[in-house]
Amino acid sequence: MFSPFAPMRWALAHGRHLELGPRGILMAIVNVTPDSFSDGGRFDSADRAVAQAILCLEEGAEIVDIGGESTRPGAAPVTALEEQDRILPVIEALSGATDAIISVDTYRAETARLAVAAGAHIVNDVHGLQKEPGIARVAAQTGAGLCIMHTGRDREKLPDVVEDQYLFLGRSLEIAREAGVKREAMVLDPGFGFAKETDENLELMARFGELYGFELPILAGTSRKRFVGAVTGREAAERDAGTAATTALLRVAGAAVFRVHDVAINRDALAMADAMLAAGRKVTEREAHAVHPARQE
Repeated sequence: MFSPFAPMRWALAHGRHLELGPRGILMAIVNVTPDSFSDGGRFDSADRAVAQAILCLEEGAEIVDIGGESTRPGAAPVTALEEQDRILPVIEALSGATDAIISVDTYRAETARLAVAAGAHIVNDVHGLQKEPGIARVAAQTGAGLCIMHTGRDREKLPDVVEDQYLFLGRSLEIAREAGVKREAMVLDPGFGFAKETDENLELMARFGELYGFELPILAGTSRKRFVGAVTGREAAERDAGTAATTALLRVAGAAVFRVHDVAINRDALAMADAMLAAGRKVTEREAHAVHPARQE
């Protein structure tokens, strides 16, 4: 039976890997954009983006996710060349200055190819390989880790939030398999906030365990999302405490990787959740080895 807490090897490009399962992993968001929903313009130069990425690593992130196009609803589209001009210098600089695991947030196959060549280890596709399926071939050919995200945008969703996950991500996994992506390279993302209302996001959190039918590690990206604001009454820049609460809850539910803006507060939330999970494992082991009175004969 699949256990989200059992050790799993996530195979990445350039001979790297991460162990997922026994403890939560933080992926820091660094948007090299002028218009992302909560930090647009803060890191829109290579120097500022690199400095922010290094700060995130110092605060406890193990992955830095570099994006060059905002995914917020209504954001202005950018060309592939604009996206590449924004992110490639950052990836090259980080790869040269640190041993960080670098993720590229893109749905474009050519951008992914260039990013891995520049030093990225993971491709993170918010369209679940279904906008440019060739991105799966890039991942297969380069050995990159692959984050495959569910989205409800630009299509008709099923009424049941979990059934829709299996419908959409099932197709994404077919694309990955046909392209030759190894199973140990794949992580799934249920796409919190992507064409999902507050009640749908909360139901997805409540039913998170149902996603383990995929038998793959799961990444959670709730950071500063609108549904966190709907619950807490906070504006985007003030949602880090609410985000940390979702991090702790979803870690207990089995999520493996957490994509966040504020690393420090989510590091503490993960530390508490992982400590509680470790204590629970000790209790289970102790009870398993205990000699019960009825068994002494």
